[in-house]
Amino acid sequence: MSTNIDSLQHETRRFAPSSEFSANAVATAEIYGRAASDPEEFWANQSRELLQWEKPFTRTLDWDNAPFAKWFSDGRLNVAYNCLDRHVDAGHGDRVAFHWEGEPGDSRTLTYADLTAEVKKAANVLTSLGIRSGDRVAIYLPMIPEAVISMLAVARIGAVHSVIFGGFSADSIRSRVDDANARLVITADGGWRKGKVSPLKPTVDDALAKEGDHSVQNVLVVRRGENAIEWTEGRDRWWHEEMATAETEHTAEAFDAEHPLFILYTSGTTGKPKGILHTSGGYLTQTAFTHKNVFDLKAETDVFWCTADVGWITGHSYVVYGPLANGATQVLYEGTPDAPHPGRWWEVIEKYKVSIFYTAPTAIRSFMKTGRSVPDGFDLSSIRLLGSVGEPINPEAWIWYRDVIGAGTAPIVDTWWQTETGAIMVSALPGITTAKPGSAQVAMPGITVDVLTDGGAPVGNGSGGLLVVTKPWPSMLRGIWGDPERFIETYWDKFDQPGATNRRMYFAGDGARLDEDGDIWLLGRVDDVMNVSGHRLSTAEIESSLVSHPIVAEAAVVGAHDDTTGQAVVAFVILRADQEDAQTPEEANGILRSHVSEQIGAIARPRQIFVVSELPKTRSGKIMRRLLRDVAEGREVGDTTTLADTSVMQIISDKLHGTTPAS
Repeated sequence: MSTNIDSLQHETRRFAPSSEFSANAVATAEIYGRAASDPEEFWANQSRELLQWEKPFTRTLDWDNAPFAKWFSDGRLNVAYNCLDRHVDAGHGDRVAFHWEGEPGDSRTLTYADLTAEVKKAANVLTSLGIRSGDRVAIYLPMIPEAVISMLAVARIGAVHSVIFGGFSADSIRSRVDDANARLVITADGGWRKGKVSPLKPTVDDALAKEGDHSVQNVLVVRRGENAIEWTEGRDRWWHEEMATAETEHTAEAFDAEHPLFILYTSGTTGKPKGILHTSGGYLTQTAFTHKNVFDLKAETDVFWCTADVGWITGHSYVVYGPLANGATQVLYEGTPDAPHPGRWWEVIEKYKVSIFYTAPTAIRSFMKTGRSVPDGFDLSSIRLLGSVGEPINPEAWIWYRDVIGAGTAPIVDTWWQTETGAIMVSALPGITTAKPGSAQVAMPGITVDVLTDGGAPVGNGSGGLLVVTKPWPSMLRGIWGDPERFIETYWDKFDQPGATNRRMYFAGDGARLDEDGDIWLLGRVDDVMNVSGHRLSTAEIESSLVSHPIVAEAAVVGAHDDTTGQAVVAFVILRADQEDAQTPEEANGILRSHVSEQIGAIARPRQIFVVSELPKTRSGKIMRRLLRDVAEGREVGDTTTLADTSVMQIISDKLHGTTPAS
């Protein structure tokens, strides 16, 4: 049986950049040739052009101890200085760094001078609490300016931050605090979410009250929600009181390029979370480069909005470090897309004249469900570029995004990367690439990827397999915190070539196919590949087929045990708002099974299609397909604590109990 991933779907629509966009684009076609001819020199030049080094580096890459890479290792710089002070020193202190919008409608505008002053004071607060270079600081905050200020203040003094997403539980906080041996937690009383305050400090209190010793000496609390909290004297301190008395001047010290910058934990379905370690010089180089070139940034005029929370890698790289290193003006938004009304995001875009908008396919599909009448009620004419991140985007969602949000003209950059890669690895460049809806397309200049069989052979154009990065890159993870063996085993062992010199390849865990042009189409996690009658099918392609039907807003597909075929396709779909009463679930089931057969083939036709009102998603928008597999196979539903709405699975289970749509 072939170990390749079969690809049965075909997308033929193409969108070339306009001549006007190409003529003014930041990146030009020759960049690929320069990067390919000498990748190390290419990255060295980018780092020198984009960053300010206190001590210039003389060695670009040390790969002698693969897979433990060192980039720019004999250079020294300060990450926060590169994101703040140097822009003020260059005369850009009055440029807006952030337009912050709170969910209830309150707002703040911080210039680069404002943000620099706040970070300097916060750095002095941290040092007054005994935090020193190399110490770990846990940050558990909503999307408020203090989240960014905290991250930069930690980086400024050479400490290491571990940002914990504000939706995680006390157990999740405690496991991360213990693994990193964090000395300080920065949190808030609460944060606004869907019209009410979500308590944060009480969750931290619960985490630190759990049995066993912990390393935390102080808890610094931002007043945001005004909700009642308990107070531990001697440990807890108000942020605003500490900032009010802090010294206003702080000189940023330079650190080695390989000095640890942050640990970000990836939460797997089982086992201990992995603390992904990123360092300073290489990470900042690639985030700045990709932010400038992928998003065609014109820092003097653009308003950039990445909707990701800083608790995820997208927020680290494209809310904090990349954009600020480039001197960009950004929007920072606290709440959800649909609170206090369904047009909230479009209202924010209209208010601040956002020109570059970067969000997740799950958000786009949720807007599709509501219909275009909501965004059509706002002036989105400022948008000139759109981006997608987080998972493969369905071609129909891509088209809707371009037509409705981008007025049919804005280029879309569909980006592939991971917590582990640190920065964008695969993406179109908007002034160069002829876009293909649903395809991430090409590796970034200076990045080398391939698609391989299980045995390590290239699949070649027109075939699917396992996506790998074949050469080191500047923003690559430097390890799993405290566990080098797990780092090697998890990411580097699959395609290790004994006896070969430095031929370690990074396996991303994702499936992909190369089309006839050699462009990359992501097929989702390899865990989400089904084996149906000997064919390895991607859930992502079947989901794309379902979403391409005009009655469907969103779909999730899983493989369930089948005595005849090994696994069978089971789909869960959300209908568009104007279609919910147009046909019965049984009618929708028949229509959509036929549609998938026609688009992809009978092998991919779902055995069952369930019409649901919601899908189980984490707070970052990722669909929890393992929970849907539990339902499809009749098992008790597993842990739901990381879901944005923990009631969703109970509703699905209740609705589907004893229900089997007609075949």
